[in-house]
Amino acid sequence: MAAGSIAGLAGVLIWTEADRFPAMARFYRDTLGLTPRSAKEDFINFDWSGVRLSVGVHDRVRGASRESLRIMLNLTVADIRAVHERLARAGVAFSREPAREDWGGWVATFADPDGNILQLMQLPT
Repeated sequence: MAAGSIAGLAGVLIWTEADRFPAMARFYRDTLGLTPRSAKEDFINFDWSGVRLSVGVHDRVRGASRESLRIMLNLTVADIRAVHERLARAGVAFSREPAREDWGGWVATFADPDGNILQLMQLPT
C-alpha cells in the first residue's frame, strides 16, 4: 500500500443522547443479537474481525435522527430470510422486505430506535 493511502474501514460510531442510549444498546445487543466487545453505561462496541460498530452518548446529539437516509449501515448475513424472520418476530418493522437485487444479492431494510437506516445484506454466492 502506498504511503498516505487509506487502508480500509476501521468502524462506524452511532451517536445518540443519554436518554435514548439504553434503547439503542438493547436494540443492537438484544434485538439484533450482536455480541459486545466492550460495554459501559454510555458506550457499547461490537467487532467483526477488526471492523467496529459502536453506539455511544454524545452531549451534542438530541432526539432521533432527522435525516435517516444520510447514512445506511449494511449488515452482512448468510441467510437473509432467517434473520428477517427472527427480527420481525422480535418486533423490528421492515420498510423493505427481503428482495433480490440486480447484482445478485439480497437486501432488507429497517431502522434502529433512533431512526437510523440499516440493511441486511446477503451477498451473492
